Amino acid sequence: MSYKDTKRGLPQRDSKVLAVINQKGGVGKSTTVVNLSACLGEQKKKVLVVDFDPQGNSTSGYGIEKEELEHDIYDVILHEYPIEETIMETCEKNVYIVPATIQLATAEIELVSEMARESVLKGALESVKDEFDYIFIDCPPSLGLLTINALVAADSLLIPIQCEYYALEGVAKLLESMQMVKKRMNPQLEIFGVVMTMFDSRTTLSKQVVDEVQSYFGKKMFKTIIPRNVKVSEAPSHGLPVSKYARVSKGALAYGKLAREVVARG
Repeated sequence: MSYKDTKRGLPQRDSKVLAVINQKGGVGKSTTVVNLSACLGEQKKKVLVVDFDPQGNSTSGYGIEKEELEHDIYDVILHEYPIEETIMETCEKNVYIVPATIQLATAEIELVSEMARESVLKGALESVKDEFDYIFIDCPPSLGLLTINALVAADSLLIPIQCEYYALEGVAKLLESMQMVKKRMNPQLEIFGVVMTMFDSRTTLSKQVVDEVQSYFGKKMFKTIIPRNVKVSEAPSHGLPVSKYARVSKGALAYGKLAREVVARG
């Protein structure tokens, strides 16, 4: 039975659509999407993950075999395939996913000739938006047409920033793109929050980076900081969020705390 067949009669929810974004790669973006969504699911929040990155890390992070997929987000945005037909259950109760494969990499070029090409994803989400408390769009590490689609579709941005040298590199450009989309296509777009990832308490550098980001973003930065943790790194190879793979690890506890902070922000 498809998600489309099970959703009838479900109560409408006040959905929050968050684009999880950083044009810099390797900052823990997909890791944050998988683990934060899982922890929100545990808190009885209904969550949809939209994997919008051709690397498909959120898809594999939830243990989904890409080779076995008949349809994914590529079919939704390029062939008008119903998004309800692509939504899959995950190992975490209350968490669903629209998967992605490497096929999505060609979408940047193919979208160029489409009508209203910047708002294809927004249109696709309209039919399911009211059925989830949170929708996370896992964006590619670039500022191309896929990312612009995510910015147009989102209510706000969740920006993971790693505790490493040059952490803020590229963030100014990202905020520039956000302001452009806000001005021309999505006046409501705001920053929901900034989360620091890969924090190493043994290094002075990590602490300096946190201070630097704090001074730049102020209250937009979450109090919860995600530590560098081997269990968080291992979990994707088992196709599980860290809360299922190593429940009492520092990483799992941190993401649980972050989820509570996300809910508290409304």
